[in-house]
Amino acid sequence: MKTAIVYYSLEGNTKYTADKISELLKTSCEVDVIRIEPEKSYPNKGFKKFFWGGKSAVMAETPTLQSYEFDAAQYDRIIFGTPVWASTFTPPIRTFINENPAVKKMQIAVFTCFSGGGADKALKKLKEYLGINDFVAELILVDPKDKVKEADDALIAEFCEKLK
Repeated sequence: MKTAIVYYSLEGNTKYTADKISELLKTSCEVDVIRIEPEKSYPNKGFKKFFWGGKSAVMAETPTLQSYEFDAAQYDRIIFGTPVWASTFTPPIRTFINENPAVKKMQIAVFTCFSGGGADKALKKLKEYLGINDFVAELILVDPKDKVKEADDALIAEFCEKLK
């Protein structure tokens, strides 16, 4: 089974988790990691970070993404990785799904990283946006790069076991 991990990371927590998941899954399947980035970066500090990111998420914006390589026909499964902004998934993930509607027919797993809350709501909104009832696996972590905890490693391993 070939898997694509598609993620957006503003502060590195989602990247950190994507890399850990990739390493664990490579023992059982072929994995490609695809980082998506908007052409115009979001502010990553202070009030502007929360204002512009939150506004963009609440307004369901679809920013133009930098060039990336992805062909849904080459994958059996996709794992989305997203921070939680204003209790929803990030706009770059929304853009990616719009540009690649075939992902809605794949096996889908998801992981989220957040600081403040709203992860359950974000997962629910992502399911609704994808038009699915459940993910193959889901994982919610609180600042895994910035607040390293052994328990997070166990949660990541459990998430990966569901995908093997």
